[in-house]
Amino acid sequence: MSASTSSAAGLAQLPVSFEFFPPKTPEGAAKLRTVRQALYSRRPEFCSVTYGAGGSTQEGTFATVREILSEGCSAASHFSCIGATRASVREQLATLKAMGVKRLVALRGDLPSGYGAGGEFQYASDLVAFIRAETGHDFHIEVAAYPEVHPQARSPEADLQAYAAKVRAGADAAITQYFYNADAYFRFVDESRKLGLQVPVVPGIMPITSSTQLMRFSDACGAEIPRWIRLRLQGFGDDVESIKAFGLDVVTRLCEQLRQGGAPALHFYTMNQSVSTLALLDRLGLVADAAPAAR
Repeated sequence: MSASTSSAAGLAQLPVSFEFFPPKTPEGAAKLRTVRQALYSRRPEFCSVTYGAGGSTQEGTFATVREILSEGCSAASHFSCIGATRASVREQLATLKAMGVKRLVALRGDLPSGYGAGGEFQYASDLVAFIRAETGHDFHIEVAAYPEVHPQARSPEADLQAYAAKVRAGADAAITQYFYNADAYFRFVDESRKLGLQVPVVPGIMPITSSTQLMRFSDACGAEIPRWIRLRLQGFGDDVESIKAFGLDVVTRLCEQLRQGGAPALHFYTMNQSVSTLALLDRLGLVADAAPAAR
């Protein structure tokens, strides 16, 4: 399944961004530098770095963000608030601002296993409001959106209202959990617009390279794998190349549908790998460029 010429031409100008997680070893850090250099050729709008439960990866997150900035690319630090105090968040914001960070992905986050609730923030909307009160518009703030409903939400309506609270608290844009049903994304956008929420909603894209990994992630985060995709993946067994080829077709078509439907950008969950994301971008007609995006 190849992208049509017209789709590829339209997609060539679609902004993209990439997500990484902070590596745990020097070898992982070296590998991620190579991965980033490969992906910078596609001139990302920014690269984001995840933040562990309860801020457990803060040092690694900030170090990776610092490296991305030094490489000439805009960097967004994930920033979670569960278990945090206003004083600790204020200090971390000052650190990020001093580093030259202009973008944040503001999340409620999770506590490490075995910890009580604690902290002075209950919801991501509380964090967004605090960042705005403390720093004005020094940061461009992205928040999370869940087209297939957050797994802990009481109902779809409650989840939509939680999203609305984050936007009304001052969020500039949203990035979605990954999904494989474009209709879920378009329905979510339509419902948010009916509430008067006009910020861009950027689809999160997860390449398919391993069926066991995808099933594990999806079961944990509540992302739905359509039955036909799940059955096809199961049918490939341990045939990794067939899984990758099938996944490339499926996700390429998803991205084409999103672009044709008016998605403002695409955000790729890279899992600190470049090959599958580059293959998707090639299929979509996003050709290499010599220099990374400027900060």
